[in-house]
Amino acid sequence: MPRKDQGWITFQLPEAERQLLERHCEQTQRSKTDVLRELVRTLEREMPVMSLTPPPKQSPRYGINIRAMQVSARNVFPAIVRQVRLGSVNAEILLEIAPNVEAVSVITRASAEVLQLKEERQVYAMIKSSDVMVAVDD
Repeated sequence: MPRKDQGWITFQLPEAERQLLERHCEQTQRSKTDVLRELVRTLEREMPVMSLTPPPKQSPRYGINIRAMQVSARNVFPAIVRQVRLGSVNAEILLEIAPNVEAVSVITRASAEVLQLKEERQVYAMIKSSDVMVAVDD
């Protein structure tokens, strides 16, 4: 029986996706394993390396070391701020996640100011459920 510790991966596909994969394999004369290996190898080249763990720094407000943390949101995307609309309490941040793919985050005005959000700033959109949070690298 295949074992994970030996590098085996098993998964199920919906019927339509399985047929698509099989057609692709027939057309390219390659095995499913070869197709998966090629996909995995391209992931490292195509996906930007993104670190949400900047080095520790001193908090100017409290004088304590800030440690890097992991976040529970699984959908984290590099994004570019396209528009910042400041209200009296909240700020509406328009983020471009990919060409022609935008998301809007509503955060407090104070948070937008602390993060120094402005147009063209590179940030991270962290999406969990219906919330869109914003993170920046310093």
